[in-house]
Amino acid sequence: MVITIIQGAVTIITDTKVRNAKPRDAQYKLTDDRGLCLLVAPNGGKWWRFNYRFDGKQKTLSMGVYPEVTLADARARRDAARRLIAGGTDPSDHRKATKATQGQIAENTFEAVAREWFEKFKPRWAATHSSKIIRRLEVDLLPWLGRRPITEISPPEVLKCVHRVEGRGAKDTAHRALQNAGQVFRYAVATGRTASDPTRDLRGAIAPATHKHYASITEPAAVGELLRAIDGFKGTFVVQCALRLAPLFFVRPGELRRARWEEIDLAKGEWRYFITKTKKEHIVPLASQAVERLQELHALTGHSTYVFPGVRLHTKPMSDAAINAALRRMGYDTKTEITGHGMRAMARTILHQELGIAPEVIEHQLAHRVPDALGDAYNRTKFLKERRAMMQKWADYLDQLRQGAEVIALQPRAA
Repeated sequence: MVITIIQGAVTIITDTKVRNAKPRDAQYKLTDDRGLCLLVAPNGGKWWRFNYRFDGKQKTLSMGVYPEVTLADARARRDAARRLIAGGTDPSDHRKATKATQGQIAENTFEAVAREWFEKFKPRWAATHSSKIIRRLEVDLLPWLGRRPITEISPPEVLKCVHRVEGRGAKDTAHRALQNAGQVFRYAVATGRTASDPTRDLRGAIAPATHKHYASITEPAAVGELLRAIDGFKGTFVVQCALRLAPLFFVRPGELRRARWEEIDLAKGEWRYFITKTKKEHIVPLASQAVERLQELHALTGHSTYVFPGVRLHTKPMSDAAINAALRRMGYDTKTEITGHGMRAMARTILHQELGIAPEVIEHQLAHRVPDALGDAYNRTKFLKERRAMMQKWADYLDQLRQGAEVIALQPRAA
């Protein structure tokens, strides 16, 4: 292999010459020593070039643009290139390899992998769930880990991020941020971007989160009082219907407010929809009381997609705050007494303790995962006959509690 540096005339240029070089009709060059020169274009642009021969071929390497790259900078770059040549490396190939490596690093930062993971799995999640995940990534992880190559991130770095979240009192968010970080790392392992998941070594590194249960009413007499308060609610008819149907359905509040007429078969007495958390179909058998209430509501909102459309825009479901806001207007504290979600716990407790319904039947109606010796954790049609009977028995029981006002002396609630 023959390596030759192309030497120009030994005319050492100076900063003053470079600065004062004026454009001409045609491009010309000012030559420095050891292959470096400055090209001056007719438009006034000035480019540094390094001319050399490698393996018998004449080559030119760009050294940058003046004045961003000074004469001293250009000479330093030339000298670095000459050292590569002396070591048997073509500086042009070296530059391409360096750019490729930098590009690969940019594609393999924690942020790049995290956003790729998020976009891949986002279609599988409910909108509310995906918005929480991207917020945790952007607020709790990316500011500190985002630009780091994913292969170089250590367990203590991840733990430091999680401790920041824990330090502001958000223990549950800290655990979820750690969980999301682990999902990103495992995706990187699966796609060949890193060899291991550093979050594996952080199990038990943060204090367990203390989960608060949704406020709920489980005393039958108090439930009767709640039902009578709902009957006396003075808000819109749509919200009143939602309040009256919520105890009958005991589904998640988001599933209730997003109920669509196309999912409901009044003749068959069924509501079929996809569970937002698991994307599995679920069946809610409709008691006769629920069918009657829905028929009445259909006259008002049947033209809309949603059973409970919004007040201002019928093309969207009612607000996710509507139920709890109504409960507060009725005088209930949604932090300590009852929430829309708390009606699930209300039904679960009373169905078992007062009506003697088997727990597995209740849990299937709640769309919870139930351990099964056959490995079938959830089946939309399992116990369906029993669930139909349970839902009618539950609706009849609620009617009895509501009518209990005639025989149970109750103190009036403060508005």
